[in-house]
Amino acid sequence: MAKYKEAKCKICRREGVKLFLKGERCHTDKCSFDRKPYGPGLHGRDKKRVTEYKIQLREKQKTRAMYGMLEKQFSIFYKRSDLQKGATGENLLRMLECRLDSVVCHLGFATSKAQARQLINHKHFSVNGIATDIPSFVVKQGDVIAVRENSKSLKFFRDIIEDAGSRVGVPTWLELNKEAMKGTVTRLPEREDLPADVKENLIVELYSK
Repeated sequence: MAKYKEAKCKICRREGVKLFLKGERCHTDKCSFDRKPYGPGLHGRDKKRVTEYKIQLREKQKTRAMYGMLEKQFSIFYKRSDLQKGATGENLLRMLECRLDSVVCHLGFATSKAQARQLINHKHFSVNGIATDIPSFVVKQGDVIAVRENSKSLKFFRDIIEDAGSRVGVPTWLELNKEAMKGTVTRLPEREDLPADVKENLIVELYSK
C-alpha cells in the first residue's frame, strides 16, 4: 500500500499553516513550523508567483494532508461526495470528518490522525461491537465507536483516556463516555462543525476543471 514518507513538519511549512500532524509535539517548542515559519528547501524564503490554479491546488493539498490521504483515495472521496445531494464541498468535508480515524482522534483516543490509523490497523477499536481495522471507514449517525475489551487494560489507553475530552474539545456531534471508553455519533456534522480554515469551494473548482 502506498504511504507518504516525507517529514510531516515539511507539509505544514509548505502549506503555511500548522496542521498538527505530529500530535503532542505540535504543542511544544520543538514544533518545526514555529521554529521555521517559512517553506522548506533552499528557496523556501523566496517569494513565489501566485496563480488561481496554485491557490486551488494548495487548498486541496492542505486538506489532503490534514486527513493523511494520498491523491487516489482523496479523489475517490471527492467523487463519492459529488454523487450525494447537497453541496459537493460540504459533503466532502463531512465524509472526511466522519472517517473512523478522524472520529477516534476527535474523541481523544489518539493524539493525531496518524496515531489513530495505527491503532485502528491493530484492531484496537470496534464499531457497533464489530472489530474494525479500516481507518477510512465512514461512520454514520448512531454508530458507537469503542475501545475493544482486550485493549482497555493496556497502559496506553488507561493513560490517554484520562486526558480524553480535556486535551481536545470533543465536537458537539459526538458524545464521549470516558468510563466505558466509547463514543457515539449523535448526529452528522453540519458546516459549522466542519473545519473553518478549509475553503472547500476551491477544491471543487480544482476538480471541476
